[in-house]
Amino acid sequence: MNKEFVTSEDVAQAVAYVRSQTRQQPQVGMVLGSGLSGLASAVTDAERIAFGRIPHFPVSTVEGHDGALVIGRLQGQDVLVMQGRVHFYEGYSMQQVTLPMRLMQRMGIHTVILTNAAGGINPAFHAGELMLINDHINLIGMAGQNPLRGPNDPSFGLRFPSMTRVYDAQLRALALATAARLQIPLRQGVYMCLAGPCFETPADIRFLRTIGADAVGMSTVPEAVVARHGGMRVLGISTISNMAIDDIDSEAETTHQEVLETGKLVVPRLTTLLQAILADLPAPGKPAGA
Repeated sequence: MNKEFVTSEDVAQAVAYVRSQTRQQPQVGMVLGSGLSGLASAVTDAERIAFGRIPHFPVSTVEGHDGALVIGRLQGQDVLVMQGRVHFYEGYSMQQVTLPMRLMQRMGIHTVILTNAAGGINPAFHAGELMLINDHINLIGMAGQNPLRGPNDPSFGLRFPSMTRVYDAQLRALALATAARLQIPLRQGVYMCLAGPCFETPADIRFLRTIGADAVGMSTVPEAVVARHGGMRVLGISTISNMAIDDIDSEAETTHQEVLETGKLVVPRLTTLLQAILADLPAPGKPAGA
């Protein structure tokens, strides 16, 4: 668990094992966050590979993260679904956390859909809502824990990649149009990634709101950074699992169980939205519906 950097050979071994377990050629990757693993049950012709069987692959240790790749078909798309993910706070390095993105890149996946459970910071939000991520604040990366830190393999991407448009504009427009058609409320906002595992103090929340965050969580941003570094398109959607507490005199208490319970309530809406997005997902370089 203490190996900081991931090599091209590590990724090649992981890819070779996954390919040995399936003849399918996934084109779209999905990462399911806390309490959202049930979405994988909608995949047909499914082949399931436990994280622990894949060479060098990090293994999830958190409740609500089942820890398996599910490869199959969903709404006409060939998909690779991560049923759960790993986090920096579990003791993995940032490159280990994002090794799944490298695997997806090497397997030829062109689009990644990232989901997570997040705490709502924007006071206009409510628990149980969905938020389309239009940008993020990489506070961990600013502090030095960037997943691109270390030797750069040019076969993965540029040494200094732009992060001006991490979340693909075409995919965001498709998500908004799809949500409107289905009459599913879909907020938009900036996602803040913190290291965890403790939840934020009220002072933390007031600070994060001041610098422009609408929701906060402990994942997604490292994956999005590596996916963009690797040339993949990224769509990010948060479930607002709780409203973050900004008052030290509040009697409310944030718990992981609350996150999981809210996840159960919002999964039907998120499932409906994601399946509809997949059904209309354009190939790279083509407009929606083409």
